[in-house]
Amino acid sequence: MKLPRRNFLHLAAGAAALPAVSRIAWAQAYPARPVRWVVGYTPGGGNDIFARLMGQWLSERLGQPFVIENRPGAGSNIATEVVVNAPADGYTLLLANFANASNASLYSNLKFNFIRDITPVAGIVRVPNLMLVNLSVPAKTIPEFIAYAKANPGKVNMASAGTGGGSHLAGELFKAMAGVNLVHVPYRSNGPAIVALLGGQAEVLFPSLSSSIEYIRTGKLRGLAVTSAMRSEAVPELPTVGEFVPGYEISAWYGVGAPKGTPNEVIDKLNREINEILVDPKAKARLADLGGAALVGSPADFGKLIADETEKWTKVIRPLNIKAD
Repeated sequence: MKLPRRNFLHLAAGAAALPAVSRIAWAQAYPARPVRWVVGYTPGGGNDIFARLMGQWLSERLGQPFVIENRPGAGSNIATEVVVNAPADGYTLLLANFANASNASLYSNLKFNFIRDITPVAGIVRVPNLMLVNLSVPAKTIPEFIAYAKANPGKVNMASAGTGGGSHLAGELFKAMAGVNLVHVPYRSNGPAIVALLGGQAEVLFPSLSSSIEYIRTGKLRGLAVTSAMRSEAVPELPTVGEFVPGYEISAWYGVGAPKGTPNEVIDKLNREINEILVDPKAKARLADLGGAALVGSPADFGKLIADETEKWTKVIRPLNIKAD
């Protein structure tokens, strides 16, 4: 039987629309099972804190668990590689962070290109780092610490969450700009680095404010300054490092990435849900309590942040000749 031309065209158009309709329906049903969210650091640091917070909020909104999987090592490169090689179906996500931008210059043998292989989903929060010292350190201000370090060259241990991470680069930038000699002692994440600081194995650390603010509030460690350009509302009594070392600035940031090829419908749904969470007064207050400012925006906005940060830290890392491999 020969179909009239008009009927044939209607049927052909309907058939062509089926894949798009099925993708939209699939995205509307997403997530239909637990989502794995890979974090490149051990529990206790800023990456873990914000992933667990956002994971809890997403679980409440979407009705499926967002399960945090800590895969520490190589400055978050192990976690990133896991996600790069995962199915691009929205069920494996990456907690993207500052290190993903700096690693492009720190490592020469990466098996992936972060900007090419990870799709930006959404930003979550931007947080200052903090210059934090053990209570045994006699300095209570930045000028006093600089004088103390210059009086003890090569004897002051500077812990970090790993070579090339935000806390390390914050310290290296401080060393270069303040003209002091600190001994870098890398750990696997902010959690064990803070334990080392508490135990006296290190004298100074530049962790994210979110991972260390409670130690200031409880008086277990001493905060000297925040590393952002402006003072933080979470610790308004602390100055910025830049008030004493002009031009100094660094801050941590966190967001969500997915494997390249993840359906746009899933990316858009996650972005929409995350942005709605970030403008909720209770979520904003919780982030502010941790020293953070919400990063509301589109996937393209988050992608631009990643690209800008990658370019910025390339200009810092290469002149200092910092290598992680």
